[in-house]
Amino acid sequence: MSTLMTAPLAPLLDRLFGMDASMSPTAALAADGFSDDAQVRLMQSKTDYLDFYGRLKDFPLAISRETGTLLYMLARSCGARAIVEFGTSFGISTLHLAAALRDNGGGRLITCEFEPSKAARARENLTMGGLIDLVEIRLGDALQTLRADLPEEIDLLFLDGAKALYPEIMDRVADHLGPNALIVADNADDSPDYLRRVRATTGGYLSIPFAGDVELSMRLG
Repeated sequence: MSTLMTAPLAPLLDRLFGMDASMSPTAALAADGFSDDAQVRLMQSKTDYLDFYGRLKDFPLAISRETGTLLYMLARSCGARAIVEFGTSFGISTLHLAAALRDNGGGRLITCEFEPSKAARARENLTMGGLIDLVEIRLGDALQTLRADLPEEIDLLFLDGAKALYPEIMDRVADHLGPNALIVADNADDSPDYLRRVRATTGGYLSIPFAGDVELSMRLG
């Protein structure tokens, strides 16, 4: 049995995916006076993302259960030992990726979160899931925290933070992506610059939309 399907992780994920979602992040922002157009502008802004995500610090902004399973399967199938994640939130995606590392025999997962309360929540969940020993949580703006001390060769990159920053995060890690490294971008439609980059025929990537809201790419070479 995989780590993903056994205790302590399986019941923890059941609980996290079952968290009360009575008020969505979109509804919360609308209650603060943000129209749909204003929310889109904030989400796609390269300057106001800290305010946007700071207003959502109490929301998990989690991946779906299906995307979590996909992350686990991709990391397992490529034998990942070095993973970088942009956007930790409560650590639900981090748990799936770290479980894959555990079942691959170990490794290192660097995950980035600028909101201290979310980083603390993620650390708590990773500890309860028995996976904290595989994870380094870097607190602060990922544009700064990913400037140095990266694995020499990254096997998988997961993008799920501020969508407008996907191209800049790629710039930080591109030289460390190993041959055939996988890049998974959640809600990539909100980052058109990123999509143009990974879908360009001369860009060095092979990329397809997957499961409606995920872009799956592979570094060629």
